Amino acid sequence: MNDRIYVCHTYYHAYVTCLKELNLRREKQEAGEDPGSATLVLSTMSNDFGNLPERAEKSGLFEAVFRYDEKPVEFFPELMPLRTNTGNLVQNMKNRMKLLKELARLETPFVPVDFRKYRDIYVFCDSDPVGYYLAGSKIRYHAVEDGLDCLRYYDTARYDNRGHFGFKAWMAARGLIFIQNGWSKYCIDMEVNSIAALQFPGPKGKMKELSREKLVQGLSAEDRALLVAMFLENREQLLFQVAAAHADGRPVMLVLSEPLLPDLADRKKLFETLIRENETMNGKKASVVIKPHPRDKLDYRKEFPQYVILDPKFPMEILNLVDGVCFDRVVTVFTVPDSLHCVKEKIYLGKDFMDRFEAPEIHRQNEAVAASNAR
Repeated sequence: MNDRIYVCHTYYHAYVTCLKELNLRREKQEAGEDPGSATLVLSTMSNDFGNLPERAEKSGLFEAVFRYDEKPVEFFPELMPLRTNTGNLVQNMKNRMKLLKELARLETPFVPVDFRKYRDIYVFCDSDPVGYYLAGSKIRYHAVEDGLDCLRYYDTARYDNRGHFGFKAWMAARGLIFIQNGWSKYCIDMEVNSIAALQFPGPKGKMKELSREKLVQGLSAEDRALLVAMFLENREQLLFQVAAAHADGRPVMLVLSEPLLPDLADRKKLFETLIRENETMNGKKASVVIKPHPRDKLDYRKEFPQYVILDPKFPMEILNLVDGVCFDRVVTVFTVPDSLHCVKEKIYLGKDFMDRFEAPEIHRQNEAVAASNAR
């Protein structure tokens, strides 16, 4: 049996996977134990990952790297009737029981590995079809939070199952339906950065805390260099771009884009507003550096030619590992900037800012969960 396999959907997932592997290997070696081997699976459902698979293979961290042509549930039109709200709780649960089995069956031909051959399976964002596949195939796995402390702001399990959540969780715990984030019968545990950050309690006995900051602190100089080489194709270009932003002596502001608002023209206006309202520091207009989100389809080089635009295809945390990179301010909307240490000031705008651009209920899911739980 093989040791470990990780299923990742984003660059951040791949980054955390590397942190976990580097720390695990060091701990095993210090204890005189064989660290074993790991396999990396990169789902292309929401990211194409460019040539990251090839660079991951060259890193030496993984025995094998696979691309996974994971299919969203919408890919299978025959499943749509099972996802329709009938207005009847009992019928809805019957449909969800069928959906779990059918989605697992339909997803099977696209799964690139035999998960049963691995001792430990780690899945980031198990709400995606791979979670249904594993649960529907009765394969036990470890769930890992999608983003840093993401459940603090949006508990997808409770929001997706608002109304009679206790009953639905009971069914999921018995393998009858599927609920993500640790609630499935076949999920061994749910790993988060901080249990204290959770707004709602997770499934009893399953929540596991593993601080991302402690993982970073466990890196050696060689580990840091390995991660920079794996995730940054052109380190020198990044350093040149940041140096250019600093050249005229003005403060430098980093903007982390996100795929907010479906209309790209609206998205452009949102980030124009964000920059205009936050670019002045101590009476000086900052030089602006934009780090596009990997899934953001807005062409920032075209729409914001006056600013420095970084490569979108690396996790923002890699900036911490590059010597010589420092910003005076970082501004985000929903991206939690806590893990960025190469900045002096962090501004998280959040839902109040987004209320100005779209209906508040669209991005206030946790409020909806709380209201539902109160009824």
